[in-house]
Amino acid sequence: MVAPGYTEVDKKEDLKVLHGMGYAQELSRSMSRFSNFAISFSIICILSGGINSFAQATSSIGGAGAGIGWIVGCMVSGLFALAMAQIASAFPTAGGLYHWASILGNRFTGWLTAWLNLLGLITVLGAINIGTSFFFVGTFGSSFGISGTPGEIVGIVAFITVLQALLNHFGIKLTAMLTDASGFIILGTTAVLIVACLVFAPAIDITRLWTFTNYSGDVGGGVFPQSDSIGYLFLLCLLLPVYTITGYDASAHTSEETLKAAHSVPRAIVSSVVWSSLIGWVMLCAMVLAIPDLAAGAKQGWNVFFATMDAILPIWLKSLLYLAILIAQFLCGLATVTSASRMLFAFSRDGGMPVGSASLAKVSPTYRTPVNAIWTAAILEILYVFLAQFVSIGGTNLYTIVVNSTLVFLFLSFIIPIVLGMMALGTSKWPKAGPWDLGTGLFKLVCLLSVVGMVIIFYIAIQPPNDKVFGITVAFIVLAAVLWFAVEKRRFQGPPIGDQIAKRQAAIAAAEVAIGEAAA
Repeated sequence: MVAPGYTEVDKKEDLKVLHGMGYAQELSRSMSRFSNFAISFSIICILSGGINSFAQATSSIGGAGAGIGWIVGCMVSGLFALAMAQIASAFPTAGGLYHWASILGNRFTGWLTAWLNLLGLITVLGAINIGTSFFFVGTFGSSFGISGTPGEIVGIVAFITVLQALLNHFGIKLTAMLTDASGFIILGTTAVLIVACLVFAPAIDITRLWTFTNYSGDVGGGVFPQSDSIGYLFLLCLLLPVYTITGYDASAHTSEETLKAAHSVPRAIVSSVVWSSLIGWVMLCAMVLAIPDLAAGAKQGWNVFFATMDAILPIWLKSLLYLAILIAQFLCGLATVTSASRMLFAFSRDGGMPVGSASLAKVSPTYRTPVNAIWTAAILEILYVFLAQFVSIGGTNLYTIVVNSTLVFLFLSFIIPIVLGMMALGTSKWPKAGPWDLGTGLFKLVCLLSVVGMVIIFYIAIQPPNDKVFGITVAFIVLAAVLWFAVEKRRFQGPPIGDQIAKRQAAIAAAEVAIGEAAA
């Protein structure tokens, strides 16, 4: 039996591509193109990053941070998405970026990409769930006697992460159903929020959207240190869109569970970014226009969204919107657990983890999900948030230091296979593009522009008050170098490449024959 619209020919083609890279079909291939789109759309979740990081626009250059800064930042993220879509079409595996970097580069580039991507996925899950926790405290926390102390925030993060892991445990069909619903929740809630902001706004001054005003320092609630450079502050406001428009690698990580993956995955990556960027821009513009007094709103700092909603919305509408936003943020984290666990599963399948790879690569015969990888990813995120709480002591906001760490790790894991792909396309390592093809010239231009984007992202991610992120990044690179040369260079063999693929294919064929004979 195959899914409606998914023919036996399609099934054979998906298997052929996967077997051609030396892997068996262990995970349940039941995600539609829309579900693959929805999982990235849910992780991007403009109701999460767009709202929780809104102050990075208003407390840098004011309304122009949303009207202009959002557009520029989304274009930067979009370059990465375009390049990754082309690579995903040629190599649709759960390993995603790690597998790409191994095939297009070598064992070391694959190993380094795997660790950067895994850290990025763990930290982005932490950032999402920390943001959700702060949002809960700011909306319904008082009703439960929760004030948002550091211990309470870590406790809330742990609670919702366990729920997200449980839902992932019980199968990709359940997760896909919830992330499909999440897409509609995001669209519906955003539409209501936009209309509410415009209807209840005391006045509409559209010039705000292109007016640059310096709200750094105390006049911006201390979100960014005081600076006299509007150009510098404009770069800082890009943190809002660049952080929000990320996580689209989830479509690649669920490739082995997606129907017609070589066609569906690249389209899902690009369309999730395009729709999130467009709808997010309209939402942020509406929120800026709804602020009764922009200077007073900027001075609220991280509380600007709540202060605006308190000032303009009826209590009943505000409460309904808050509940819907909270659900969307929870489902955003749910989709991120899926992405992180599939990456961890794929890396472990090739013996990537120093210990426990065999266990992490196991797939539940009942639920067809990598349950050990799911719970390991959840536990690692909870531990990371706990440790990040100590790093944040001394004035740095816990949320921003986790967000900025995410930007560095995730985008570094994006840029490595992109650069390798730029050099490899048309060579023996990558002789032919997949079904989704920008064309060699345009693809290489997009890759080159992505490198420029990476420089910008790294620069803004390590600026005060998040300069500790630079130390975290350097510490990871030093530790990775020591680990690689001391142990992993000799131990880690990487994914099957060349002659190894033929051996894997023979083993897969023998296993499938044995399964068929047992069934008979």
